[in-house]
Amino acid sequence: MSNEALNELGAHIELKRPDCVLGWDVTHGELNVDVAPSNIAGFVEFLKTDASCRFTQMLDITGVDYPDRAKRFDVVYHMLSMTQNQRIRLRVSVREDAVVPSITGVFVSANWYERETFDMFGIMFSGHPDLRRLLTDYGFRGHPLRKDFPTTGYTEVRYDEVQKRVVYEPVTLTQEYRQFDFMSPWEGAQYILPGDEKEGAK
Repeated sequence: MSNEALNELGAHIELKRPDCVLGWDVTHGELNVDVAPSNIAGFVEFLKTDASCRFTQMLDITGVDYPDRAKRFDVVYHMLSMTQNQRIRLRVSVREDAVVPSITGVFVSANWYERETFDMFGIMFSGHPDLRRLLTDYGFRGHPLRKDFPTTGYTEVRYDEVQKRVVYEPVTLTQEYRQFDFMSPWEGAQYILPGDEKEGAK
């Protein structure tokens, strides 16, 4: 779809729902709309039913973490209009402790998308029929896609042959694990890659 058509769509949406649209832009051939959190459910309903939009498919809901911002998270919605052959991305910026209205009343498919976003980022959705973890274990601590979550996690899971059950233990990393060898695997190379200078010190 041309940028001209996307700009026309953005202008139409802003004209029809100025109460919801905080701003919009066309970037890399995609229409992005910033939406007020309190109005997201009504705005999605409008996009679904408006004759010029007809965004009848909810493709995905996810989060983006910006730890240095006051409004730490963006909740991002991707929608598709098969009728108009158009896609749209909605962004809702929220604080870490904020609650976003669920859109499961508009799209049933949003149920698991919102659960996944809650599980991975810790973003709460009010009015969700069953907001609980989806991808992690019941006793899992933290939210893995937050940028301050350690890559090793907090606990490790293993099967214990003696106890004949799965056990949870705190993650322990030996110092040897952290001593990576950055030597180049190219033994015959005639040039030095970063990290290879220690080879000459042996």
